[in-house]
Amino acid sequence: MGWNGVRRTAAPAALAAVVALVLAAPPSAGAGPRAGTVTVTAAASASAAAVAVAVARQDPSPATPPPPRLPRDFRGKGKYIVRDLDITVPFTWEGRNGDSQMTAGGPQYPIWFTNLIHRGTLYTLTYKWPGLNEHPCSTIPGFSLEDLNRGFEGARFVGRETLRRTPHRHVNHWRVGVVLPQLPPGNYPRLPLALGDIYVDENDRGTFWQVLQFGVQNLYDPEMDEWLVMDTFEHRPGTVTLPARCEPPR
Repeated sequence: MGWNGVRRTAAPAALAAVVALVLAAPPSAGAGPRAGTVTVTAAASASAAAVAVAVARQDPSPATPPPPRLPRDFRGKGKYIVRDLDITVPFTWEGRNGDSQMTAGGPQYPIWFTNLIHRGTLYTLTYKWPGLNEHPCSTIPGFSLEDLNRGFEGARFVGRETLRRTPHRHVNHWRVGVVLPQLPPGNYPRLPLALGDIYVDENDRGTFWQVLQFGVQNLYDPEMDEWLVMDTFEHRPGTVTLPARCEPPR
């Protein structure tokens, strides 16, 4: 997940990293799921309790809901899953006064990284990742919570679904993405840099329950797809701490 090099260009969509941060391939964004169909959102190699089965539901109100919007203050805990590596680690996602921070794993785990939006700058620091020997703190100035939420405004609504977890979560499923170059429809070469599926509470677009991100922004992962699954998500201020090795832009 540590977005370095090429993935820096895709960071806004990836963070949705976050946000972050974006979640198995879901239905096409152009065709919503049919009532009664079942979409398995992760392969069996992931922990059965960690990634839910999403079940499309009959929609009594066909109007498209408002797109996801990450709040200024929140705190949540869950799991970060890299299924092709068979790795699942603890995950936290917190926001305070418009800053936000994702942290996956820790020193005792095979994966450990943090991503932050801190005072208008996006930071990525990967402490540990299989096969990774360089650990710089990458910075992208001029990126804020407002920029992230503007990116969400262009998300495509996939449908209303139920995540079969304990408890069940009724969610709105969205698709976001960055494709370069941005050209009109037709036979043009295109590169999907950052793609993701976001599942937010159907009654609160600011409550994020599940994200799959895939594409070039997942450069360290051989299969280029990574999940984050939230067990809790509260609208209370969290804690955001800039690591000592990440210096603010001058």
